[in-house]
Amino acid sequence: MLDTREVEALLSKLCIGLGFCLPPTAERELIAKPPDTVDEFTREVFRLEGLDPDVVDRHLFREVRNCVAAAFESHDWN
Repeated sequence: MLDTREVEALLSKLCIGLGFCLPPTAERELIAKPPDTVDEFTREVFRLEGLDPDVVDRHLFREVRNCVAAAFESHDWN
């Protein structure tokens, strides 16, 4: 599971790089209890953004998932 610092960095990257700037309440929720897997985290980002992860553009979904996966992979190396 990502730690607080890693979640904050990931959320910043998603906001700056992909425009997924979650409301402060949603950010605090993810920081306090981040999902355990890449897929769960990715789907939660979309839900907190007010989007249904099952019907969003597949290219956009992959971009967000790739960013989340990179954070999880980086965590595994630490």
